[in-house]
Amino acid sequence: MAEPKPKKKKKKKSRQGPGPLRRAGQWVVYALFRVAETVVRVLPAEAVFVCGQAGGLLAWAVAPGYRTLALGNLRIAFGGQNGEAELRQLCRRHFMTLGANLFSAVKIPTMSEEEVNRRAEIVGIEHVRSAIRDNLGFVYALAHMGNWELLAQLPAICPMGKPGTLYQPLGNPFLDAHVRRARGRFGFRLFSRNDGFHAPVQFLRDGGGLGVLLDQHAGDGGVWSPLFGRLASTTNLAGLLTLRTGAATLPLGLFTVGRAKWRIVVSPPVIVPDPDPSAMTAATNEKLEALIRQSPADWFWVHNRWKTPRPNFLLANYKRGVCLPPDFMPEKLKPFEILVRAPNWLGDACMCLPAVRALKRGRPDARVTVLTPAKLADFWRVVGDVDEVLEKPEKSGLFGTRKVIKSTGRKYDVAVLMTGSPRTALEVWKNGIDRIVGYRGRWRKVFLNQIVPEREPGPVEHHVYHFLRIAENCGAEVTDESLFDPVAAPPAHPRGARLQLGLCAGAEYGPAKRWPRERFAEAALSVLQRTGCEWVLLGAKGDVPLAAEVEQLMRGKCRNLAGKTTLTQLMQELVRCRLVLTNDTGTMHLAAALGVPTVSVFGSTEPNWTGPLGEHHLVLRKHVACSPCFLRECPLDFRCMTAITPDEAADAVMELLAEVVAA
Repeated sequence: MAEPKPKKKKKKKSRQGPGPLRRAGQWVVYALFRVAETVVRVLPAEAVFVCGQAGGLLAWAVAPGYRTLALGNLRIAFGGQNGEAELRQLCRRHFMTLGANLFSAVKIPTMSEEEVNRRAEIVGIEHVRSAIRDNLGFVYALAHMGNWELLAQLPAICPMGKPGTLYQPLGNPFLDAHVRRARGRFGFRLFSRNDGFHAPVQFLRDGGGLGVLLDQHAGDGGVWSPLFGRLASTTNLAGLLTLRTGAATLPLGLFTVGRAKWRIVVSPPVIVPDPDPSAMTAATNEKLEALIRQSPADWFWVHNRWKTPRPNFLLANYKRGVCLPPDFMPEKLKPFEILVRAPNWLGDACMCLPAVRALKRGRPDARVTVLTPAKLADFWRVVGDVDEVLEKPEKSGLFGTRKVIKSTGRKYDVAVLMTGSPRTALEVWKNGIDRIVGYRGRWRKVFLNQIVPEREPGPVEHHVYHFLRIAENCGAEVTDESLFDPVAAPPAHPRGARLQLGLCAGAEYGPAKRWPRERFAEAALSVLQRTGCEWVLLGAKGDVPLAAEVEQLMRGKCRNLAGKTTLTQLMQELVRCRLVLTNDTGTMHLAAALGVPTVSVFGSTEPNWTGPLGEHHLVLRKHVACSPCFLRECPLDFRCMTAITPDEAADAVMELLAEVVAA
């Protein structure tokens, strides 16, 4: 016996600092910054400001990626209020203001305290004085507005004389040390986020004033609260510090009011009815938004504030979840647009219904649009969780489908593919959709931004879970039983009305799924004799010849609607039926989705995989050695179907009728 190969030892990651080449590069960057700082030191503040404006205008012209990001963010914030020309003008002005403030941020630490004070006006400092009690400090809720470096160079914003701020260390140690020295020259305490929060908490309890930035994407640990009506992940740090220490939280805005001149505005403390960090976070976000609205060009629009998380962009399972400010109505939220490419077949469409519902319920701002073949559009229109239905015309072609998507004028945040073909991935690709989700498929993975893992091999699983796994990968809650509820409550059948039963003898997939027509007729006549019911023959256009033969075998004792109904009319007929006797076909799944009981005959297919979902369904199946074969035509003697007798089907109908009437 061969000796087992020794396991390779995993290389431990080095805990040493960066290599010599990287360190040398960091020193070069630091040296260049110091040279720029030296140049800026000798220039007047107004000249530095104007140079920054020119630099910002240049960046606007030559950095299309950042320009697109900023413009997209401005559309989110002001798209319903301002026209496109106004937004583009605001975008350009923002780049100029940002450049001016970044250049000025280099100049400010080289200026004396007296000169800094001359260039900054503070409004609302009385809110700080009134908020201080019991020798406790306060928290400034900050945003990246204006020349935010000014705050660390202006001791006057902290009347008690104990200013401090939380900060994220820079990756360049030389620059980080220099910035820390510059920010600390007037006695500002700097607390690194990497060192925990014990020291900041004690600082507040000792009467300090602590600045905390709240306007960056907080990832999976944030509270999802609205900013300009759009949910954004926001750190709850200010709320936690306030509730832990009793210190007040005061939102602060910083506005550019002239060349190298700024105004600092301190808002009153944030007060919420319930002492909860999430509620504090949502209310503070609302106050910061009000400050940003006063001078939109000053905020930092070139960062992805409304980032779509990966992979769980639905918010049902996030730790801190969604929190809205007091008196904020959920319908005011700007929609998170989800485009669902629905399956092409009626049965699959019905089976993916729970997954579509889970997507809709995954976040309160979700707006679900279903892209579907035109023949199935009426089904999706009766689904309450679907906000809009886009019809894909037959033979529309790839570009025709893209045209349908673009015709809505909507910017979809995510496209979710409930299909497996490469073509359907191509349909939504290149439509300005940043996230396309679906199973890997064949070669279509190149069009996907989020690939749903395939299920591990195991026992047969119903096909509905194939779709639910997509929703779960997006972050939806998929264990709620109400996802399987009927599309609409079935109408009450009045007492004394004639009993109507449906019969669907067709199956589009092929003859291997069709129980013999003469057996359908014999079973139906047996039930008719026992109940005096009215049988309605249902089916698609391809089922017309088959239905005509069944009608003849029943000697006309039925109403034949096969091929004569639209999908809407078919649904109307189904809900009038107490039950449907059917093959494994789309009509069976549609009846189940509508809450109509079924007796279904299975042979070449597997009911554990594609059987009807919900209550009050009976499956007739004779398990033979060759089933399920999933073939379109039986190459043998059709034994799986012929083993089921008309009497068994008639008895199953009577049994289910008794169950339904009793219920």
